[in-house]
Amino acid sequence: MLLDKLHLYLDLIRWNRPAGWLLLLWPSLSALWIAAGGFPGWHLVIVFTLGTILMRSAGCCLNDVADRDFDKHVKRTANRPVTSGRLGVKEALALGAVLALLAFGLVLTTNRAAVLWSFAALATALVYPYAKRVVSMPQAVLGVAFSFGIPMAFAAVQSQVPLVAWLLLLGNLFWVLAYDTEYAMVDRDDDLHIGMKTSAITLGRWDVPAIMGFYAAYLVIWALLLNAEQQGLGFGLAGLVSVGQVVWHYFLIRHRSREGCFKAFRLNHWLGFSVFVAVVLSYL
Repeated sequence: MLLDKLHLYLDLIRWNRPAGWLLLLWPSLSALWIAAGGFPGWHLVIVFTLGTILMRSAGCCLNDVADRDFDKHVKRTANRPVTSGRLGVKEALALGAVLALLAFGLVLTTNRAAVLWSFAALATALVYPYAKRVVSMPQAVLGVAFSFGIPMAFAAVQSQVPLVAWLLLLGNLFWVLAYDTEYAMVDRDDDLHIGMKTSAITLGRWDVPAIMGFYAAYLVIWALLLNAEQQGLGFGLAGLVSVGQVVWHYFLIRHRSREGCFKAFRLNHWLGFSVFVAVVLSYL
């Protein structure tokens, strides 16, 4: 029974689907490199890597509790542990609280500024699961929540959050809008049936052009902030790989098939990784 319970917990936090926490990790690590002007040290790399995994897992617990009555009407989510009744609401919330506290313990090893900003990060994470009921494009709220590792990285390195951190957050928000709209396209029919609000529904037939625009805004903003024209060959090659991935995503989602859109979403972490590589190379 203990092994069965462990499997339920791992299923709840999407342990077998690391793409979720990788989408959070690459912008945070990129911000660490930018804030430090190079390698930020193993302590911060470990803190932000483990903290990202823990907070994403805690977010899954809260999200599944908040959406349990909606998820049962969606093919892809109907069998989630809380939705299916195999795991209780209180138990899921307790697990999420423990994971969040462990992440907070990691933040306590940094500095006062990062600790203070962690409360704002937690607040945005708590708001998102309920934004889908009232906001026509809740992916924008997710964009803030999924980008908050950027100001926290600057706070941990510099004990402040300068303007460049917020501009990087803005650019990253466009990336989140792109990949989470792809994700929403997978469930569009089910979401229309249950009355859920998503960017895929709001954008309608403009969904694919909008996604391409979001990707372009993300890459352009980050390239400008990193002074792309002054970087070397390695940075340029990593940038070309990033652009190539965006073009590939167009061909994956242009017909709006569930399979194509879900594949595009799942592979988005490679775009974040290529941007991270570009950032690292720019400081060598």
